[in-house]
Amino acid sequence: MSELTYDSLMDDGNYLGSERARMENKVILDELERKKKARNLAVPTDDNKVKARLREIGEPITLFGERAADRRDRLIYVLSQINAARGDDHPIEEASSEESEEEGEEFYTEGSLELLQARRNLAEFSLPRAQKRVAQQRIDSKIPLGRIIDIRKKVFAGVKRFSNIGSQIGDERPISQVRFAPNNKILATGSWSGTVKLWNVPACTTIRTLRGHGDRVGGVAWHPQATLTQGEGLVNLVSGAGDMCVNLWSLNSDAPLSVMKGHADRICRVAFHPSGHFVASASFDTTWRLWDVNSSKELLLQEGHSKEVYAVEFQGDGALIASGGLDAIGRVWDLRTGRTAMVLDGHVQGIFGIDFSPNGYQIATGAGDDTIRIWDMRSLKALYTIPAHVSNVSDVRFFRADALPSFKPKAESADVLMNEITEGTDADKSHDTEDDVQEWKYRSGLYLASSGYDGYVKLWSADDWQLLRTLTTDSGKVMSVDLTSDAELLASGTYNRNFQLFAPEDIPV
Repeated sequence: MSELTYDSLMDDGNYLGSERARMENKVILDELERKKKARNLAVPTDDNKVKARLREIGEPITLFGERAADRRDRLIYVLSQINAARGDDHPIEEASSEESEEEGEEFYTEGSLELLQARRNLAEFSLPRAQKRVAQQRIDSKIPLGRIIDIRKKVFAGVKRFSNIGSQIGDERPISQVRFAPNNKILATGSWSGTVKLWNVPACTTIRTLRGHGDRVGGVAWHPQATLTQGEGLVNLVSGAGDMCVNLWSLNSDAPLSVMKGHADRICRVAFHPSGHFVASASFDTTWRLWDVNSSKELLLQEGHSKEVYAVEFQGDGALIASGGLDAIGRVWDLRTGRTAMVLDGHVQGIFGIDFSPNGYQIATGAGDDTIRIWDMRSLKALYTIPAHVSNVSDVRFFRADALPSFKPKAESADVLMNEITEGTDADKSHDTEDDVQEWKYRSGLYLASSGYDGYVKLWSADDWQLLRTLTTDSGKVMSVDLTSDAELLASGTYNRNFQLFAPEDIPV
């Protein structure tokens, strides 16, 4: 199969002309029209009145695990379905005229030529990556069920063996975020003191202290090729802070390579695009912004949240970006077109952590309502709600097996070592290696980690969303969590200025 590119995508007009495509488009448009009418339904906000209304129309007044907000959403959905079945042009209960007048007119802001070129570059970068991801998912779908069960048991058994291997005082003030370098040997910590520190792990010795911010650091992120193919003198790290600056750092200097200004309030989280050419920053000025790393210029100022934007993260393909705000709303944006791809509406408190699954279509959000919500972009709705912590969920991170490790050959028996190697030995080794590669590729995205203000780090399975392991820290508030891509280390940053390292008990560190 030839590689999918921007030009070949533009030339392919067969899909839109097919009868199946027209039917699919009609179903989508009908669903959008139903949702549009549902937004105009006047439904009570009092939970007792919602239950009474559900009883009137013959629906269960509550479902297992259903919250008040979910119950009201279900009432809206049922009423809109009744309208659609009746073929009514108007909803059962019309919204007040004041509410309808509040609907604003759409407006568009003209973008720059640099943004137009960036969007095209993003499309050219993301299309072949998405094609490869889908091809791998098709291969994974053919794995026998018994083999999948064996892989899950092996992977989850290793996750359940994680334990604390040490704690280190990281700074003079709380550690706001921790992130492992792509080579898994360096840990970056951002602190409320305004410094970013680089640490050797698991030795926990300081490599360098980066000073360039005048206020608390809110987020740090590594270039995708930092410590791998990216030169030490080039951009390897980005940080955002309360001084409203986004700083780009190299690995051989204590001073920033570039300082990007534009935000009107403190910056919380930052993220590097998988291409390494762009950086995103979330800010308390209710916007997130896209920056060009090479020119250090702002490409996009994106509004869309009614309150402060706290979290931001790119999808692995590079086509999408998700933002989470203190308005309890998350949004998924298509970077190639600038449109909203999905609205993550379900939390009742601000969103503090957000991450894309390596499968490309699931998103995890952690919020101040103590829950993690899993969203599915294929169905455009919440897939599962995890009652994760007993206080704020501060961070969520999926495990990403980005690179294949060097698999060690399995130990041979003494008889084989003393006698001549049989003819089937090489074939068995090859088969073992193939199984290891298959397991490693399937492992990516199979579990995720969360941190909370209850002082715990928790590990969850990412297929049935069950708790695998609870790790205690030496603090009442865990601010951040991260996993290495070789599945050997987990780090957490805490409010009491420390960071902790965890590793499976059977792995030497």
